This record gives sequence, structure tokens and C-alpha cells, in this order.
Amino acid sequence: MNTHTPVPVPQIWAVFLVGFMGAGKTSVGRALSHQLGWSFEDLDDRVQAREGRSIETIFRDSGEAAFRQAEHTALQELISELGNSPQIIALGGGAFVQPDNAALLESPKVKTIFLDGSVEELFRRCQQQDLERPLRSNEENFRTLYEKRRPHYLKASLRIETQGKSVEAIAKEVAVALGLDA
Repeated sequence: MNTHTPVPVPQIWAVFLVGFMGAGKTSVGRALSHQLGWSFEDLDDRVQAREGRSIETIFRDSGEAAFRQAEHTALQELISELGNSPQIIALGGGAFVQPDNAALLESPKVKTIFLDGSVEELFRRCQQQDLERPLRSNEENFRTLYEKRRPHYLKASLRIETQGKSVEAIAKEVAVALGLDA
């Protein structure tokens, strides 16, 4: 007779936040990890640490293809480290669009959340950030890239509208949608 209580296996190992530049993936990820008591990681930070240089420098010196390969390798590494401690991961705007990356996230224990907003609000948010974004040159190019990527983002497990909402409200909405609200 088994006298010890089995350790419950988490229903979700990881929540990956996907979406376009300015969607709030990092901000919402941090807030959600705080709400749930889960760890948080930004894939872009991992890429920069592995490469020993900024994303802007990778794009400038090695090109987008080299960045996408480094991003894919970092994502493979991160997924191989997933265990019984659930975590929140923010992906870069182009990561989920890459078929090889999207395939890595096809697991019942992984949920992908598309943080969506209007292209106008996303562009405005990016303009307010003190970050150089390699693929943001002007609003017309920004809109074109958003429209090209959006169908890929819509393949995520869930879509959360971010328009006009606070970071905390979005994080709470994600937690509720996943059945993880306390």
C-alpha cells in the first residue's frame, strides 16, 4: 500500500507570451510571474547573454538570419530546462512567427498567449520606449510587418486584447483565462 501522497504534476509548465513589438510581453510577463509566484524570463535577455552582445548589435553585425538562429537555439535550450517549476516566458516579436520555434511550443503543458493591440497603439508604445528596435523604422513599415505577423500570432492558445488596459489588468486577465487566478 502506497502511504505517501504523490506530488501533483503541474497542468502547465510554461506560459509563453507572444505578440508584436510594444504588446507588453515583458511587462505583462513580469506582472504575471509576480501574481502567480512563477519565475519569469525574457528570451531576448537569454539570447543577448548567450551571444555576449545586444540584439541591435547582432542585427547590425550579423544580420537577421544570424539573430533568428541564435534565438532558436536559446529557445531550444530554455525548453529543455523546463521542469516542474512553471514559468512565464516573453518571446521576441518575431520568435513565434518562425515555424521551427512555433513547433517547439506545441505541448499540452505549454500555453501561448497572444497579447494583441491596435497597430497605432503598439507603434505609440514603441516610440515611448528608450529601446532601439531593429525592425521598427517608420509607421508604414511597422504596420506592414504587424499585418504579416498577426496571422501567426493568432495561432496562439489564447488571444488577449491589450488596448487601453494596464499591465496588471492584462496579467490578471491572462491568469483568469488560464484558470490560474488565485
